[in-house]
Amino acid sequence: MTDTSIPSADQPVDEETVEATSTGTEEDAAETRQKKTPADSDLFRQSEIAADYVEGLLDILDYDGDIDELVSGGRPVVEVVGGRLQSLVGQRGATLEALQELTRLAVFRQTGTPSRLLLDVGGYRAARRKELAAVAKNAVEKVKEHGEAVRLEPMSAFERKCVHDVVNAMSGVESESEGVEPNRRIVVRPVD
Repeated sequence: MTDTSIPSADQPVDEETVEATSTGTEEDAAETRQKKTPADSDLFRQSEIAADYVEGLLDILDYDGDIDELVSGGRPVVEVVGGRLQSLVGQRGATLEALQELTRLAVFRQTGTPSRLLLDVGGYRAARRKELAAVAKNAVEKVKEHGEAVRLEPMSAFERKCVHDVVNAMSGVESESEGVEPNRRIVVRPVD
């Protein structure tokens, strides 16, 4: 059976980089990575393609929303702002995650390159980042107080990254993900 899936945009597989790293010199690997890093203009083009796709979805659903496309943190971003958009976020962001994957596929279809596009609707991701920062800090406090590992609830890749970023910025603790989707979770533990 042939695998027709595309690499996950959160963990793209770059066979040329793997090959250059395993068979060539460090300079060859660095040069290959540099060639493969998308320029800001390519990233902005991805966000424009994604914005057009999302605009089409909003038209089909008869929803009103303002769409902003930008590049932030080395990745294309599309933000949708407006009233009556909560149904596009769904419970715990599940619908938003699905829309993001569909939008990434639309970008892939036009560019032939997997995208790390981030889609946000109604400021959900910014609000969720704040919530997750509080969850991470609480877990770190528990680990430091009791000296035992703390397992958090299963989270999406976006949510896990937010927690890892907070935990990695603190001393005396470390975090790692365990399990498989959709039950992948973070474990925060003391550093030996």
